[in-house]
This record gives sequence, C-alpha cells and structure tokens, in this order.
Amino acid sequence: MKVLVTGGCGYIGAHTIVDLINNGFDVVSVDSNIRSTTQLLDGIEKITGKKVRNYKVDLCNLEDTHAVFHENRDIVGVIHFAALKTVPESVADPLLYFHNNLTSLVNVLKCVKEFNIPNLVFSSSCSVYGNTKALPVVEETPIGEAQSPYARTKQMGEQIIEDYSHVNDTQSIILRYFNPVGAHPSGLIGELPLGKPDNLVPVITQTAIGKIPKMTVFGSDYDTRDGSCVRDYIHVTDIAAAHTKALQYLLDHKNESNCEIFNLGTGNGVTVLEAILAFEKISGVKLNYVMGPRRPGDVIAIYANNSKAKEKLGWLPQIGIEDCMRTAWQWEVSLRNKVLSN
Repeated sequence: MKVLVTGGCGYIGAHTIVDLINNGFDVVSVDSNIRSTTQLLDGIEKITGKKVRNYKVDLCNLEDTHAVFHENRDIVGVIHFAALKTVPESVADPLLYFHNNLTSLVNVLKCVKEFNIPNLVFSSSCSVYGNTKALPVVEETPIGEAQSPYARTKQMGEQIIEDYSHVNDTQSIILRYFNPVGAHPSGLIGELPLGKPDNLVPVITQTAIGKIPKMTVFGSDYDTRDGSCVRDYIHVTDIAAAHTKALQYLLDHKNESNCEIFNLGTGNGVTVLEAILAFEKISGVKLNYVMGPRRPGDVIAIYANNSKAKEKLGWLPQIGIEDCMRTAWQWEVSLRNKVLSN
C-alpha cells in the first residue's frame, strides 16, 4: 500500500517514513526543500534499505501538486506534515505563514477530493490550546487564543479539515503533538534545522557542541516550578509510530466519525531548566546558558492527557526525557563527525 508523505524530508516526516516502511508501506515524499534538504532521505535509505522518491514541489502551486497526485493514483492515504513551523518567524511574518500553511493544505485537500483518496492524517500541534489553565489537556479542552500566527494556522487547518470532512468521504485524523525531540537510535536521521534553530533541544545540542556560543532560556518568571516554561517532550520515533497507527486505524475502519482528533504527548510536563539538567546528566557537558526575557508567542505550560490515543490507536510512548536527550546528542555528534571526516 502506497502512502504520500508531504514534508517527507523534514524532521518528523523522515522518521515517520522509516516507521511506515518498517510496517510494510510503500512511501513517496513531496517536499519543496525550502526548509529542508534531501540529506535525511539518505539516512532513511541506510536504515530501511529502501530508496524513497521525493517530488521537489511547492504545495502552494496547485498545478504541480495535482501532477504528483495524478502520477500516484494508487495511494491509500496522505500524511500531511508540510508547513512552516517557527513561532518567532510567524510572529514577525504572519502573512508568510497564512499563505504557506493554509494554501498548501487547501491544495492537498483539492487533490484528495479529486482523486478520491480515502484517508488523511494531519500534523497539528498542542499550540492550538493556547494558554489553557486546564492541565493536562484532553482533546475536548476548549481551543484557546492562539499565541502566534503559526498556532493560528494549525487552528485554522484543523477547522478546514473538519468542515471538509462534513461533506466528503475522506476519513481524517488530526494529531496534536506536543514537543517532538530526539533522533533515530541509529544516529542516521534527526532534527536538521537550516540556520539558527528555535526549538529547545537542537539549541541545547548545538550549544553543547560549540556551534552556538551561549544559549538563552526565554523567561524566568513564569508561574511554574522553576520559573521557566513547561512542555511535554516526546521522542520523535514515538510520534512517528503514532502516524502509522493512525493510518492503520483508518484503513481498518475503526474510526467512529469522518474526523477524529488525538493528543500525542507523554503526559509529563518538563520545564526548560529540567530539560537542560537532563541533557547535562546524560552528556556530561555543562551548558553555557543565561536567563533572558520572555519570548513573544510562547505558551506558559502545556502537557497532554494521552488516554484517547492509548485506548483507540493502541499507542504508547516508549522513551523518556533522558533517552530523548541521549539520542539528540548522538545525532549532533554524528553530524560533527561527518563534517570532520569530510
């Protein structure tokens, strides 16, 4: 069975392709490579023994997107990752995010409809909940005020899919993930930000290895255990496995409605400072960091209730925060060694 993965050269997309292949699926990727390279496809091939074709297509171009679907009429489902995802950038340039993230989704849905693709899995985010006081969040937790244009595109994307599902036969699952971290245990694929990273863990590993001279913890006066933000850090391979399980759930017709939503998190809130301590423990490296002011767009605290995904998808996160940090550090070291060997 063939699956189309948009954003397949990206961090979560690449790990999901590995999981799909390991579970017997044939995969094709669409990725414009404006925020990625084909490097992770090489890692996928080394891990799985399968060469994955990537169409270098901007999904905001309907004609080019249509051509990909026309060439792959036999796909049983689409997993849609492709989106811009940097919170500070979205605050600075909201129109870029509204155009890219929403136009690409609408174009994908137009093709899904025309080619009668039966199944869709959408990459959403815990950012849709905003600054909620009800923790841990459940899928029924009311959607809060978006704290960034990025978060708003995820809220709007979910609504577009729900409205689409009311009047079309496509079966859809929306996966709201919390904070994906870590890397594949092989050390062959991991997070590969182009330019300066904004996500915490690559900032930590790049600081530890010397790419970044000093890192800033944004906010020391939040109403949390130690004054820093609280997040639910979940290993990327656990996230990847959930996508395969979600697709299989749809293929097995276990869904009760045309559009279902699942939280993907560990259920444990970890502060930024606790994450730093976990990294220092596993790596033996003392991080050079300073406390700084709050950053626009950041939510104070968020972590998941994942009971629904456990019960319905049979999904259970396997990897804790220290192993998340260990695999992220292994990946960072492997990147350095690759540069040195060249």
